[in-house]
Amino acid sequence: MSQRYQVPIGIEIATQWAWRLTIIAVAGGIGLYLLRYFSEITVPVAIAVLVTALTVSAVDRLTAHRVPRLAATFIVVVLVLAAFFGMLALVGQQLSTQVSDLRSNVVEGISQVQNWAQTGPLNLTDAQVQDWVDKAKESIGSGDASVLSRVSEVGTTLTHVLAGFFIALFSVFFFLYEGERIWTWIVALFPRGARDRVNTSGHTAWASLTAFVRATVIVAATDALGVAFAAWVLGVPLTFAIGVIVFLGAFIPIIGALLSGMIAVLVALVAQGPVVAGFMLIAVVVVQQIESHVLQPFLMGRLVSVHPLAIIFAIAAGVTVAGVVGALIAVPLAACLNGVVRHLVSVAKDYQGEPEDDVGAGPEPEPA
Repeated sequence: MSQRYQVPIGIEIATQWAWRLTIIAVAGGIGLYLLRYFSEITVPVAIAVLVTALTVSAVDRLTAHRVPRLAATFIVVVLVLAAFFGMLALVGQQLSTQVSDLRSNVVEGISQVQNWAQTGPLNLTDAQVQDWVDKAKESIGSGDASVLSRVSEVGTTLTHVLAGFFIALFSVFFFLYEGERIWTWIVALFPRGARDRVNTSGHTAWASLTAFVRATVIVAATDALGVAFAAWVLGVPLTFAIGVIVFLGAFIPIIGALLSGMIAVLVALVAQGPVVAGFMLIAVVVVQQIESHVLQPFLMGRLVSVHPLAIIFAIAAGVTVAGVVGALIAVPLAACLNGVVRHLVSVAKDYQGEPEDDVGAGPEPEPA
């Protein structure tokens, strides 16, 4: 009689988990590959969803005042475009008027560094400094042969940006105009038995996304106003441009506003020197502390609360998949997934009839 061997229960359970996780990982990898491959479409659509979440309430209010949905959508889109291009125009105007002064400050700063290298603790000779300058010029000039290819790459990038802009623009328009109809069509693609949960999960995700985007806009505006006001008081140039950069950077939680605030510190260092740069750094840190300890907990609330470690992981994953745009999209996506998971868990408990707060309770009495 041959001896029969049985697989230990632990190995059997681990194997079952392993092949399921492998299939999930493969499916997730294919999904990420498709997102990156079609990034010229997926990224503008994702940005359009964020803009829609921010502006849909304005369309709903106009519709409530008996404005036709199409006209309300057109008005809101035009106002968004006016704000966007107006902001770019103001930044461009400030750059054109103040960059020349900033350039002269940079040249003066380089001369000061060169003098410090000769007279400071490094005690470099004129020949050594000139040798470094010649090497820098040579490294810059070595790229002349590839100027045409670089110009071609810039042209291709601008074409992609322009195409993405129009994709996002039309997506925002139709999301605002008939977003409910589009969502109904998406729900109809799922099996009949899963449509209710898909529909409720989608509305939960949309509520979380809307709350997150609105709160983030308030936080970003506060950061931008605070840093820009400090730069204006300290006499730092490019005040409005700094505010715009801080506003956009604040959409990446935890690290975005801090990194964009460092740009203000660098501009202050170049334009006004280390003392003013030190005060600018203090102002940036104060604004960040107000954001982290007052605005974020108060505005975000429990609806879109995501652990800071999860935010860091989400930002890292977003940067890996889609660069800066991925970092912008990662945290709202994590907030939506957090809301959907909580919703599905509560729905599953209600569906199975599991009591949540009856730990230690005895058996129910039998009917007489």
